[in-house]
Amino acid sequence: MEDKFEGLERAFNPRSVVVIGDKRQNNNYSFLRAMATFCGNVYSVNVDPGEFPGIEALGVKNYTSLLDVPDPVDYAIVAVPRQIAPIILRDCIHKRVGGVSLFTSGFAETRTREGMELADTITKMAKEGGLNLIGPNCMGIFNPKIGLRNTPDQYTGNGGSVGFISQSGGHAINFSIVGHNNGIEISKLVSYGNGYVLDSTDYCEYLLRDEETKIIALYIEGIKDGRRFFNLLREGTKVKPILIWKGGQTREGSMATASHSGSMAESNLMWETVIKQCGAIKTDNLEELVDTVMMLLYAPAVKKNRVGLVSLSGGQCVNMTDVFTKQGFTVPLLTERSYKELSSIFAIVGASYRNPIDLGGNLSLSESTRRALLGRDDIPSRERLLDITLDILDNDENIDSIVIEMSAHLMEWFKEAFPDFAEYFYTTLANFRKKSGKPIIVVIPPSKVEIGAIEMKQNLLKHGIVSFPSFSRGAEALGKVIGHYQQHR
Repeated sequence: MEDKFEGLERAFNPRSVVVIGDKRQNNNYSFLRAMATFCGNVYSVNVDPGEFPGIEALGVKNYTSLLDVPDPVDYAIVAVPRQIAPIILRDCIHKRVGGVSLFTSGFAETRTREGMELADTITKMAKEGGLNLIGPNCMGIFNPKIGLRNTPDQYTGNGGSVGFISQSGGHAINFSIVGHNNGIEISKLVSYGNGYVLDSTDYCEYLLRDEETKIIALYIEGIKDGRRFFNLLREGTKVKPILIWKGGQTREGSMATASHSGSMAESNLMWETVIKQCGAIKTDNLEELVDTVMMLLYAPAVKKNRVGLVSLSGGQCVNMTDVFTKQGFTVPLLTERSYKELSSIFAIVGASYRNPIDLGGNLSLSESTRRALLGRDDIPSRERLLDITLDILDNDENIDSIVIEMSAHLMEWFKEAFPDFAEYFYTTLANFRKKSGKPIIVVIPPSKVEIGAIEMKQNLLKHGIVSFPSFSRGAEALGKVIGHYQQHR
């Protein structure tokens, strides 16, 4: 019998995929259309003659039995009525399929006798037959590097370093798409639903072995073997960062998980204790998960919480300080050497250089005005004020991380003042990131130019800089990552 992880390797990196039971009426052949980007062989299994023309129009060869497919099958996607599921799984066992994603729902989560009996039947079949059953009630595997998708909405072409394990199909798809829009590329992803045979622990163990995966994130509603999961998590966090988003943290949420995936409720306090003791990173929603993964990917490791804050407006200096201080950060005074260097380039008192540093006023001054205010001719051009300030903070022993505030509205204003500002801004930050061991993040607060904020975020990502739409999200993500490195390094 094939080893479980050999089968999972075939399923996550298949050379051949079979889609069983896809229909035009239900989802317009969503699974088959998703396979249009797959780099291996794709086959269909469908017994309804009315579906044959639509399947063939997609360029996919259809068979009426899985056993008639000529090639070995590494991965099968099954979307059939629940009563037929045992028949299909029997054929998958005979065919020695590497892994089977059972999209079909209506089993134990229904709390009906028929659903629970069918759940027992397919679980017993899969375990006795050595079949790697993913699900039921799931979306299955996503591997963008080889074009293996859950839905046509997902991207393909770039393999990454982040593995995601999700009990929810919707969260799995959303994380892949939202993450991609925020510079997070997926190595492997699995939506496993009810997890009758393979649970989160199995997939986590697989991803810990996977050389392409450097960071592991999980959305979990419940687990089958708490002790095994705890032991794996405790050892796994020593090897790779592991983030956990636990669904069902409230009494009402726990009730919802029972009807969604059939998971039993566990105490939220128990989960918080396990996550903390094992050294994993706790997140509570999709945006926290994405933000924290971004920070792990793009920011250097840092263990201390002293931040240097740079703003382009005085009012935001106060807001930044409040938010980061409430989040547990220290906003310290700079060294005397730093103040001496900053005083030589700051021309007006209104632009503070204490910490936070208000850089906006000086950037808006003309060269002649700055010379007059500083009382000398040998001053750096305003185009160099940002990189000089960053260099000073980089060399300041009181600062561990740097946060810059720049709204899309101010970006447009500065671009009018000098046309090359945008390229200077992005290039300066990119150069700093390459040479410095200190994390640098940008906060793009709300403004009247929201489309410009999206453009800024994408431009920053192209230069390897992580950004956030609020100070609180940036502070929380940075704080979680610092806590991780304090515990593990």
